[in-house]
Amino acid sequence: MRQITLGTTGIAVPQNGFGALPIQRVSQTEAVALLRRAYQGGMRYFDTARAYSDSEEKMGAAFGDGWLRREEVCIATKTMAQTPEAFWKDLDTSLRMLKTDYIDVYQFHQMGQCWAPGDGSGMYECMLEAKRQGKIRHIGATAHKLGVAEEIARSGLYETLQCPFSYLAGERELQLVRLCQERNVGFVCMKGLSGGLITNSK
Repeated sequence: MRQITLGTTGIAVPQNGFGALPIQRVSQTEAVALLRRAYQGGMRYFDTARAYSDSEEKMGAAFGDGWLRREEVCIATKTMAQTPEAFWKDLDTSLRMLKTDYIDVYQFHQMGQCWAPGDGSGMYECMLEAKRQGKIRHIGATAHKLGVAEEIARSGLYETLQCPFSYLAGERELQLVRLCQERNVGFVCMKGLSGGLITNSK
């Protein structure tokens, strides 16, 4: 797999990452085996979320028990928090479930707006404080709305941006990728098979 660097994070990983939403559907034993097999096959970037029921817990069981050195994988997770109180609760829960002292890329999940310093929400300030404390290393965002994604990419506040992107993408989605390249924002593609619309992955 081709190595890529995720924008200003400096994180260099193989191009294909592991999206851990589907491991909700299998047993912990199956999930641990699958995650470890993905690692053995060359994947190093593993993305989950607080909202993915027990996905974080299964990832913690796979990688958080000394099976490998923590620095050998890049772990990304997400919070859907809308208040600072919920942010800190989610972060502490994620760290506990993942059995790790830090998260490589911590992302606001399905952002409906671009949180920014001084906007009155306190949300971006939480990210900065979590980074200062060493609980997270990089600040990321995920968005399904193109307008919000474009604002995030232009803001200079987020080191990574995760969005739906597939062979069905149109010109506006392509422009978003180019914008991320111009601004040195690490672009993380999700729904590479367009949520199942693409049925022939070859």
